[in-house]
Amino acid sequence: MRKIPAALVVLGLVTVGLTGCSLSGAASDCSRPTVSDPETMDLIDVTGETDAEPEVEVYTPFKAPELAFEDIVTGEGTAITSTDQLVVIDVALVSGVTGEPLVATPYDGDLTRVYPVSQWTQNFPAFEDALDCATEGSRIAVALAPGDIAAESAASLGLAEDDSAVAVIDLRKVYLPAADGQDQFNSDRGMPMVVRAPDGRPGLIIPEGAAPEELSIQTLKKGSGAEVTGEVPVRVHYTGVVWGQDEAFDSTWDAQPASLTLDALVPGFAQALEGQTVGSQVLVVIPPELGYGDQTQGTIPANSTLVFVVDILGLDAPVQ
Repeated sequence: MRKIPAALVVLGLVTVGLTGCSLSGAASDCSRPTVSDPETMDLIDVTGETDAEPEVEVYTPFKAPELAFEDIVTGEGTAITSTDQLVVIDVALVSGVTGEPLVATPYDGDLTRVYPVSQWTQNFPAFEDALDCATEGSRIAVALAPGDIAAESAASLGLAEDDSAVAVIDLRKVYLPAADGQDQFNSDRGMPMVVRAPDGRPGLIIPEGAAPEELSIQTLKKGSGAEVTGEVPVRVHYTGVVWGQDEAFDSTWDAQPASLTLDALVPGFAQALEGQTVGSQVLVVIPPELGYGDQTQGTIPANSTLVFVVDILGLDAPVQ
């Protein structure tokens, strides 16, 4: 059987900077059937341990009238609510014509192959519906009808236009789309105000007057996830503004979440993240001496006070 390489070059999944669309929105709105079409999914049998490539038996020739899916195992982790979310998944594809395996990811336990859901849906559009509200730790069998795989990708796998296929998706890791922690009360006056869009994207309102002279950190949302220690990279969304300016000088919300190592950050940013937990949203005001000091950095003037609002989405696995 062919193995899909780390970058998924076989299926052309190498685009970057993709912007996805929303699925169900907030995780609290998630509702998902265990099986969407029992009659179709009864023709598919998936066995084997979830940390290894599955064994799939299909009654052939298999013809799926439309997309169908079944949660073989239901995980208890983070739910997928947006195609912008980062995930680590393993996938095995089986021909509906022959029942033979077509292609599979390595199934080697490597959790560093992190991609947004939107990168998968470029070649498997049906994955958007099949993964809606699916949770980390799940194994999902998917009946792919003709047209559920992008034409070029289907042809590269030897599938004809009217062929069906079966995919088994193992959700190894799902990152949060935005901070989901409990709102925290902060009494400090003179700090910037954070406003949030429905999808969680924050905006910053900088007050009039002088900036704080000391490093100022507020936890706006307190997450219940793992602690940021600096031992592994942390995956975040952030927006940065120079105190006294209206426009952000940088924001990951326009692209993909950033993977950061604390020792590569300016001291004030690193101090704001260390000890925080996944799911938290943090506001930090960084005086020049803990930022870029008297050095100009791109569009950031020398001696600038920096303001960041940071959503902590997950911790990355160490590189193997």
